[in-house]
Amino acid sequence: MDRVALYLQDSHDLRDGLDYVKYAEEKGFEAVWQAESRLVRDAVVPMAAYAAVTEKLKVGSGVINNWTRNIGLLASTFLTLDDLAPGRIICGIGAWWDPLAQNVGIERRKPLLAMRETVEVLRRLLNMETVTFEGEFHQVKNIELDVVHGNTEPRDVAIMIGATGPKMMELTGEISDGAVLNYCVPPEYNDAAMEQLETGAKRAGRSIDDIDRPQLVVCSVDHDHDKAIDTTRGLLTQYLAQQPHIAKASGVSMDVVAEIQSILGWPATHEQIESAKHLVPEDLIYRITASGTPDEARAKVQEYVDRGATAPILYPVGGDVKLLIDTFATK
Repeated sequence: MDRVALYLQDSHDLRDGLDYVKYAEEKGFEAVWQAESRLVRDAVVPMAAYAAVTEKLKVGSGVINNWTRNIGLLASTFLTLDDLAPGRIICGIGAWWDPLAQNVGIERRKPLLAMRETVEVLRRLLNMETVTFEGEFHQVKNIELDVVHGNTEPRDVAIMIGATGPKMMELTGEISDGAVLNYCVPPEYNDAAMEQLETGAKRAGRSIDDIDRPQLVVCSVDHDHDKAIDTTRGLLTQYLAQQPHIAKASGVSMDVVAEIQSILGWPATHEQIESAKHLVPEDLIYRITASGTPDEARAKVQEYVDRGATAPILYPVGGDVKLLIDTFATK
């Protein structure tokens, strides 16, 4: 496991995140990825902060959605991040999810076409081309990233798609630099994902070896095994209710999801999560997360690597983040 990354969301103070990424860099981590999922923490602001306090660490969005930012703004945002950390920025982008998108007035129709158009126009703009594009979701006329002062060369920003479903996975293999494989799925989920990525890659005259495949992995590490498991149970309670597409990919019973959803509100409160978390089966925790002692967590993460993930992106669930970093340190 010579490549490993850190995933940060919103369970820590943002300033503490700066200490975590600096420590991860010292311990040989390759990258840090910042979440942007629920309506809580924007990805771009923390990414800029992480880039400013590190020297070598790559900084990725894990993942932003392709619906809420105008394509010109999206391109200029990643141009700006690349100005701050040249060659270290990764644009992880996904198709978002309902019901959150619906609740803020976004109709996610034709997600494959929308993603294809977004990646094409974004890549051309970051290549510093003058772009005219008449698509169904993006219409731009004679635009370019208007750099007058500074670097006018094409930008080295990898575009990676956070794919879960089979059709999006195939598209990812065809058009992107890599797949950000989802969390809360069992390692065997990767078997079909690798086939789908290969199918898409072949359409573009590539092989799966041309597609980077980092994977988010929920990771709760504690010297107390039971404490690590209980912490993960709380997280899964919330995510199975709010992101049913992940529950589906994990093979979780929709009856269990429905019962959890009947208890949790939106947004869910701590009390509601505590009330519902007993519904999460313990075997599910072992199947779809890396939770337990350091040795147990390492062994589970290795299963994802053995089934095609090129670099685990470790999501520390509560507890001692530095213990997690130490557990997976490469130096």
